[in-house]
Amino acid sequence: MKDLLPPHDPIEAMGEAYELLLEKAQQKVHQSGSAVHHMIDEVRGDIVALTRFSEDEVGKLEAYVKRDLTDAALYLDKSGKELKDWVGFDVTLMKHEFWILFSAAADQTTTALNEIKQQAEYAEYHTGELTGLGTLICDQCGEKLHFHKPGHIPPCPKCIGTHFHRQHFE
Repeated sequence: MKDLLPPHDPIEAMGEAYELLLEKAQQKVHQSGSAVHHMIDEVRGDIVALTRFSEDEVGKLEAYVKRDLTDAALYLDKSGKELKDWVGFDVTLMKHEFWILFSAAADQTTTALNEIKQQAEYAEYHTGELTGLGTLICDQCGEKLHFHKPGHIPPCPKCIGTHFHRQHFE
């Protein structure tokens, strides 16, 4: 890992800090196995201590890294294309170490996104539980229950069923 030099060019220094944040998060992911986004939250204080950036500037960097990783992961998931297509130019023009680092983080973000999607597909809702906004469908008869605000899930008004799944619009 490289330490940041005193910022001679503020934009270049922010770029170096972006890379450092991503690198430190990746190192912690390898140690603990947690998702990159979670690790970015954990290393935030380390970055403030290592650099001359304020807490506010590091917060912005954190948001930028998460935004880029999430955008890349969503692109990969929806398009089925490769990360180099998301970049939009010849990746050989990039610094090799950064490309490797970002690729690994994007892969982990994509994996985490897929795990969340799978959990959501199999999510079960039961009478007596709380739910947020949206439409639940009775597993027994197909009746739709619409929730315009968070509330308790009642038994199905049509068949008294107690198991539901969420309706999704693709």
